[in-house]
Amino acid sequence: MAQPAASTKVTFVMFESDIIPAIVTTRTMSGASGGTTMESEAWSTRKELVMGGRMNDAADAVSAVKVSKLVKRYGDMLALDYFDLDVHQGEIFGLLGPNGSGKTTAINCILALLTFDEGTVRVFGEPISPTSYALKRRIGIVPQNVAVFNELTVEENIDYFCSLYVSDKAKRRMLVDEALDFVGLRDYRTYRPAKLSGGLLRRLNIACGIAHKPELIFFDEPTVAVDPQSRNAILEGICRLRDEGATVVYTSHYMEEVEQICSRIMIMDGGRVLAQGTNDELKRMIQMGERVTVEVGAVETSTVERLRALEHVLSVELSGGEIVCTCEASPHNLVDILDTLRAADVALGRVWSEPPTLNDVFLEITGRELRD
Repeated sequence: MAQPAASTKVTFVMFESDIIPAIVTTRTMSGASGGTTMESEAWSTRKELVMGGRMNDAADAVSAVKVSKLVKRYGDMLALDYFDLDVHQGEIFGLLGPNGSGKTTAINCILALLTFDEGTVRVFGEPISPTSYALKRRIGIVPQNVAVFNELTVEENIDYFCSLYVSDKAKRRMLVDEALDFVGLRDYRTYRPAKLSGGLLRRLNIACGIAHKPELIFFDEPTVAVDPQSRNAILEGICRLRDEGATVVYTSHYMEEVEQICSRIMIMDGGRVLAQGTNDELKRMIQMGERVTVEVGAVETSTVERLRALEHVLSVELSGGEIVCTCEASPHNLVDILDTLRAADVALGRVWSEPPTLNDVFLEITGRELRD
């Protein structure tokens, strides 16, 4: 397959359905003895830092992404309101928010796909601009909407996108083979995208974004509309990328995924940071401390009201033979609830208590109002 000329410019529209100025990367690499070799050495060094347990020192020195007081306006609409972000090297960072919260705008400002009105953006300690081609070669993007060429095979697609960053054919051949193995598509290398299942197509989308071994990778809802097996394979793959030295910024509306793989999480809305921290730290920020569920027989309305009147109970729902009590943190919640039900001669079945989930945190912080 013919490769793009050295001055070729390619334009992509990325991240959800926002109107986004196009990116791009021009091929300025000089061959096996030039930028490609340096990129490979940088990747090897980062892998050694991770595997040697020294990544925290590197993260303290230079953040992978550092955004300070970022302001972006669309006319009278304030899309980013003095937005701050600090992504450490070697972590999977979860960026969460309702639709219209500013996630996409923030990411596109970081990638220099959008200009902004105030603030600073630095990637690996360097300011990024539309012409920061050397810096952009260290970044990979896996958009929510699958962005591949239907006219090319799986292997040709990966090779094409890799060629935007790596001009040396021998080096690229190795990288394409590694990407095929990484996403488990070697047996499908001659297939065209139209012949792939949804899960395989998502894996191809990932391979196209990571084949050049970027140090910083943005994943925008990579598991939308895939089966559980494909979702698990994708999440395991993202964790392997982290283990090999990459930094990942991960956006998703599947809260259980974010809980599973992200070391730190930010929740934003209205272009502002509402909360950030580890999964456990976020859960300690909300009023809810646990959810107690009890299988019950017939329950009088008066009994439900007595449960609602308990000191640490926030809400009580009765549905389908179960009472669900949402409570503040307290060592006596379970005892108080069961004593109240026994005093009312309610027949009890199974009882279980659960800590709050990230979904509970998200809804309490951002509200339950539907978004466009």
